[in-house]
Amino acid sequence: MVAKTVTLLALTFVPYALILSGRFSALAMLPLAVVMGVGLAGIGFSVSHDALHGAYSSRPWVNRIIGLSFDLCGANGYMWKITHNVIHHTYTNIEGIDEDLTVSPLLRLSPAAEHKPIHRYQHLYAFAAYSMSTLFWVFVKDYKYFLQRDLGPYKNKKHPPAEIATLVITKLVYYAWALALPLWLLPIPWWQVLIGFVVVHLTAGLILGVVFQLAHVVEGTDYPAPDPEGVMEHAWLVHEMATTSNFGRRNRLLCWYVGGLNFQVEHHLFPRTCSVHYPAISPIVEEVAREYGVPYNAQPTLSAAIASHYRMLKRLGQAA
Repeated sequence: MVAKTVTLLALTFVPYALILSGRFSALAMLPLAVVMGVGLAGIGFSVSHDALHGAYSSRPWVNRIIGLSFDLCGANGYMWKITHNVIHHTYTNIEGIDEDLTVSPLLRLSPAAEHKPIHRYQHLYAFAAYSMSTLFWVFVKDYKYFLQRDLGPYKNKKHPPAEIATLVITKLVYYAWALALPLWLLPIPWWQVLIGFVVVHLTAGLILGVVFQLAHVVEGTDYPAPDPEGVMEHAWLVHEMATTSNFGRRNRLLCWYVGGLNFQVEHHLFPRTCSVHYPAISPIVEEVAREYGVPYNAQPTLSAAIASHYRMLKRLGQAA
């Protein structure tokens, strides 16, 4: 985990330092911006995600410090713990509660969601929409959630003043290093700096958006709904097995880069276990699931999972 952290931080900030050096033309900076985006997504997957789940280290203070990498990359760790660690991991694929199903009004990711005429074309524009996700995140999403009165099952949610202060301070730090510093130091027009900034986020957003969708919005996963009294059919553990899918389990490079998120079944069952252990846990979980007749969803490769997600987008885009 330490080696991975150093590598992914370098993948992000070495290109950043090269860009700030001013020794490259604006055109030559674009590939460096793409590499930065790949590194930024990797930090989210493989560094921040484990830390915010308390799985990076057995020491809480280490998780806290490493988790700040999320905030310093433009997002907010406190809000992520609420919307992802609690809401998404507890109410997976339940329409109206799971925040991951409400990525954008342009996308219909659940059969229980409202259908709009534009959704029948979502398989054509969904991946472009995913690429906008981190731009929305750093400028809108966190502020929206802090101001939002209700969050999933939370009603009239109040946030600690210290967390509000952390949001403001870390957002300003991010805007400073990602935008203000390049605008100040680089001998190029401001609009070229903004293009580079957008390229970083289009790259990171596309990677993050696609990988997270491959865990739940693919063929074979379920979208359970509570009965009229609000009771779910299955216990939480079985619910997670039915709503979650793995992909590309034999792809070691993929597993390294996405922080074990291709082993989403194991991650949802054991979110506080470090992701480096998921490949070893997976065969045990699959064997026990088969023994008890519990679903174990898995796509054989990354490309198969992307193709399955595409077909689901097309299916969910049709009129209900």
